[in-house]
Amino acid sequence: MSIEFRNITKRYGAGAGAPLVVKGISFTVPTGTLTTILGPSGCGKTTTLRMIAGLEAPSSGQIFIDGREVTTLGPAERNVSMVFQSYALFPHMNVLANVSYGLNVSGVAKDEAVQRAHAAMAGVGLTGFDTRLPSELSGGQQQRVAVARSLVLEPSVLLFDEPLSNLDARLRRSMREEIRTLQQRLGLTVAYVTHDQAEALAVSDQIIVMDHGVIAQAGTPHELYERPGSEFVAGFMGEAMLFDGMSLADGSVQLGPINIPRARPMAAGKVKVAVRPEAWQVLPAGQGELAGTVEKSAYLGSAHEYTVDTALGPIFVVSPDLERVWKPGDSVSLQFEGHGLSVVAA
Repeated sequence: MSIEFRNITKRYGAGAGAPLVVKGISFTVPTGTLTTILGPSGCGKTTTLRMIAGLEAPSSGQIFIDGREVTTLGPAERNVSMVFQSYALFPHMNVLANVSYGLNVSGVAKDEAVQRAHAAMAGVGLTGFDTRLPSELSGGQQQRVAVARSLVLEPSVLLFDEPLSNLDARLRRSMREEIRTLQQRLGLTVAYVTHDQAEALAVSDQIIVMDHGVIAQAGTPHELYERPGSEFVAGFMGEAMLFDGMSLADGSVQLGPINIPRARPMAAGKVKVAVRPEAWQVLPAGQGELAGTVEKSAYLGSAHEYTVDTALGPIFVVSPDLERVWKPGDSVSLQFEGHGLSVVAA
């Protein structure tokens, strides 16, 4: 079941002066894929998700699910389930009752509701948890209950609103893998809202980056990370430092003393060069393209972090080289590794 937005706007309140939080956006979530709507707080991503669910009505535009217009239909008429940030479990009900609740209120026979609930619980690793109360579960287990409660309704579309924000880092990583595996195994169409770039990169077929109510860029995780289309996207999709550069007539880019011949052709003039921390190789003085002095050094186990003072200013570098360690005060030189660098309009 695909999702399509056609020139959707959302204004809170009446009159032309009412805040416009979504400003004429159009996108498609293809059938059986996971699309993440990513952006900072206040960009309109949760409002967009709530309009897919039917919890908010757009001010203008059209919404289609599987080719059928649902713009004016309520949540119950859309065959859509939503997993909320807070999980929204009933604290007085055990796991089985929580998962089967939607089936019971829909008039499904009790035996069938229990059978379907058990199947949904098994699918998320909750077999044997029937009588547990939410207060007796970990955060990750509560998350699984919320997912099972949505899956048991066999929705056409499954929506996630910041589902992992209440979990610690390790559990967040394992749960995002479980959600992605579940989505792929069942062929679900999923729209997923987060502000976490790493989370979006890990789970998505498509990422839609929003900024102040508009779509800044949409594409695959690889496209957005390696080829951001704007300064905002370059800075938001993972860590990147932005430098002033100059696009030359031959299509190359001049960045301080460094010429970048492989940059995609752009009109001559000022540009911004976005460089990821992993784009640099740290070499002995005189062997690289950019001379510098190590100001800070930190060991992270799997990599070293350095801050190197250069003619371009302080540069943050993440180096996977654990054999050669540079200390503050060491003279070094930096060289591009050939990835993690993009050029956008100034």
